[in-house]
Amino acid sequence: MGFVQAITSGFRRYVDFNGRSSRSEYWYWILFYFLVSVAFGVLEQLASLAGGGPNAISHIISLLDNLVDLAFFLPTIAVAVRRLHDTDRSGWWYLIAFTVIGLIPLIIWFCTRGTIGENRFGPDPLATAAPDARPENTFAT
Repeated sequence: MGFVQAITSGFRRYVDFNGRSSRSEYWYWILFYFLVSVAFGVLEQLASLAGGGPNAISHIISLLDNLVDLAFFLPTIAVAVRRLHDTDRSGWWYLIAFTVIGLIPLIIWFCTRGTIGENRFGPDPLATAAPDARPENTFAT
């Protein structure tokens, strides 16, 4: 799945916690969210520098940044849950992120190859790709 396809899928499946998402879909979504956040941070800093400190424009950009963060909240959790489903784990495992140390297994699971073929959460998200689309290397995309 390409970058644009992953972003389109993330917005199309906004709060869809069912099914599976490939590694590329998850990581492209995270990259997109990161780039949007960085862009808003840069804009806010530029507005502050142009006005000699915090001003109305920087506050408006900050408000827009907060609204974008709010808009990305549910789809980011949804794509993470679908990614866990691809590794044949329940989405409830996402809650271990709140233990901080739980971020380590989550990152490992998000990086590992999903179940080849159908699992209890649905069909393989890469099944429509070529038969050799799933590389043997665990950390390859």
